[in-house]
Amino acid sequence: MPKHNDDTIIALTTASGVGAVAIIRISGNEAITIVNKHFKSKFSTKDLSKTKSHTIHLGNIIDNDRILDEVLVSIFKNPKSYTGEDVVEINCHGSVYIQQEIIQLFLKNGCRNANAGEFTLRAFLNGKMDLSQAESVADLIASDSEASHQIALQQMRGGFANEIQTLRQELLNFASLIELELDFAEEDVQFADKTQFTNLVTKIVTVLKRLIDSFAIGNVLKNGIPVAIVGEPNVGKSTLLNALLNEERAIVSNIAGTTRDAIEDELTINGVNFRFIDTAGIRETTDFVENIGIKKTFENIEKAQLVLLLIDASKEQEAKQFDELQEKYPDKKILTLLNKVDLLSNEALEKLHTTYLKSNTIFISSKEKTGINQLKAALTKLANIGALSNNQTIVSNSRHFEALNNALIALKDVQSAIDQNISSDLFATDIRNALHHLGLISGEVTTEDLLGNIFANFCIGK
Repeated sequence: MPKHNDDTIIALTTASGVGAVAIIRISGNEAITIVNKHFKSKFSTKDLSKTKSHTIHLGNIIDNDRILDEVLVSIFKNPKSYTGEDVVEINCHGSVYIQQEIIQLFLKNGCRNANAGEFTLRAFLNGKMDLSQAESVADLIASDSEASHQIALQQMRGGFANEIQTLRQELLNFASLIELELDFAEEDVQFADKTQFTNLVTKIVTVLKRLIDSFAIGNVLKNGIPVAIVGEPNVGKSTLLNALLNEERAIVSNIAGTTRDAIEDELTINGVNFRFIDTAGIRETTDFVENIGIKKTFENIEKAQLVLLLIDASKEQEAKQFDELQEKYPDKKILTLLNKVDLLSNEALEKLHTTYLKSNTIFISSKEKTGINQLKAALTKLANIGALSNNQTIVSNSRHFEALNNALIALKDVQSAIDQNISSDLFATDIRNALHHLGLISGEVTTEDLLGNIFANFCIGK
């Protein structure tokens, strides 16, 4: 683990550019002292180093005799601050000129520019949060839907970290006893209760499998659920995309084969972000360019989490498309949409309702925008966000997913060794591997390269 830096860092915490207010954050042992030299209170000759923590002070930032700005200075004394160090936050006016003048003043007087994510890195190094919580800070900043926000917030609160830490500590306790047995191998002494150890490994394997399975949900909720809109040409795919987005995003034409490349756009429905892909119509054609588009359609179906199959309600022969698509993609969630119902007579519509009574089919008119709300409700249901609603731990970080998989592989080897009654000295290495990978999640086991890779993805000022 890299050593804690003793220098004082500074960065603009709010977004760059002109705004009503900007916040400049300073953290380090000398943060309060440095700011105090250039701060003059509006009401007294106040010494910031002698003020209480978590207090706000009105005054001016002064460079020699020149007033740079009237500001509010917030004081957070260690260890009760975001980084665990002394932290000062300066609320100044949002002029880019003022921001830079204040930052440059403190850079010339003992501060240095903070690196990407360095404030959060210091919070981790000072024990204010573990590594998984630190990573969730970046996810929280990047969240663009209620679902991704909720996952990041849940992880930042430490639910996932606590679960992993508890399991790791229990495993570590038994591992210590097994290591002790190895030291007394010649005396044939047994310190660990093998039945309890077997039960513990079984429990941990069960929990790891649940967390690993949750990644399938967490990853798409974090990045947006890909939904492919498919069907024959002129069935209304582009019109449906436009109806969902409530804007003319895709070109609509009565000429078959208008859409020759995938068109993508995003929409948040009930707090969940969906990435809709309008694909080229599926048909037999000799057109070279259109064939490329159809090939991409099948590639997008492969990548999609959900598939919307559009069928022209007036063409009964197309109803077999669902069976063909389900046979080709048995693991895909496919929702059938009977489109253009506005063109049907009441008698024909009633007949179709009877035919599709027990099927998972929605009747819509993309052109008239009827059935769109029903479709949105069905999409939310198919997104399978029950675990999120029930506040269950959901894994959305690919690094955590990899570490959990590696820990599971190691523990399965332990289970296999126990089943074969193999001596503990032969599976002790597998236990150490499991502990190592679980420790990588929380940061109890880490390297400078790992921390560098994680925090390099943060924004400056956080």
